[in-house]
Formats: sequence, C-alpha cells, structure tokens
Amino acid sequence: MSAVIENHQVTQQEANPVLFGEDKNMAGARHSGVGARLITHLNLFVDKNELGGIYGADATFVIGGRDRLPDVSFVSASRIPPEGEPETKWHLAPDLAVEIISPNDIYSEVEDKIYDYFSAGVKQVWVISSEHKTLTVFHSPTQTTILTKDDVLTCEELLPNFQLPLKEIFKMPASVKAE
Repeated sequence: MSAVIENHQVTQQEANPVLFGEDKNMAGARHSGVGARLITHLNLFVDKNELGGIYGADATFVIGGRDRLPDVSFVSASRIPPEGEPETKWHLAPDLAVEIISPNDIYSEVEDKIYDYFSAGVKQVWVISSEHKTLTVFHSPTQTTILTKDDVLTCEELLPNFQLPLKEIFKMPASVKAE
C-alpha cells in the first residue's frame, strides 16, 4: 500500500536542515561510548554537588536562531528556570557544550559550532577526538588547552573540584571472555 501526498510544499528547512539547525548524522559506537562514559562521570559529580543538569545528544538548544545539539551539555542550577527543564527545546545556551568528533564531521562545521556557542554565552566548549584520544578545552574561540588520555580533566570555573582522568572516557569496554 502506498500513499500519495498532493500539493506538498517542501519547506526550506526540509530541503536543507543544516541551514535551519543541526543535521545530526549517525556517529558510531565509539562516539556513543565516549559520550556515555563522559555523561556518567559528569552526572555523578553534578548530582552529588547539586550543580545543575547534564544532558545528552538529543537535548536541543536554540542558539542564534538555530537548533544546536551538543553531544553532552551542562546547564548550571542557577540558570534552570523555576519551572524546571523545558518539555521541548532549551531557549538558552548551556554553560558547557561538548562536541565529540565523528569520522564524517567537517572541521569548519565544528568550528562554526564553537563560534556559535561562545556568541550565545557558553562558558566552555570541549571538543573530543576519540580517534586521537584528546580533549581540547576551548576557554574562548582562540584560547585552548589540549589534553591527552594521560591527563586529568578539571573545570574549576563551572565544576569546582571536578577531576576526571581522561583514560576513563577513552577506555574500551571489557571484552567477553571465551569459556
């Protein structure tokens, strides 16, 4: 059985979703694993210290008229409205936005996101390369710190006393042992 839709006008957003927000391509298992491990560590710390909320890759932030979906984000408790988290999109920028590089990412597009985030008021951006096992902390669009898997990530400005050995997010899951 098939359906025919007559007189359907294709909107500009349907024709080119990248112009009107973010076109999230499927990333992959490693990308997802790194994100999940980072979210786990951040969420435990943020909840324990009542600092705010940690959000995953499906949380949408309206930034500069565009929808942005960082892979991981943090919104401080002082910026969460009294009514709590919105049912739909956040109409504010997160305090922290994390982008995990996928094999299909284009550098200039990642760079555009970084500029958009800072223009909207994001305080820090982390860009993670699971391939190179690095995390670049953007304190501004031009001031960065590059950490490797052997370093410990801290973020005193947003997450006082947070410490995460980066090897924890880059480690591979345990393999099933043959019997």
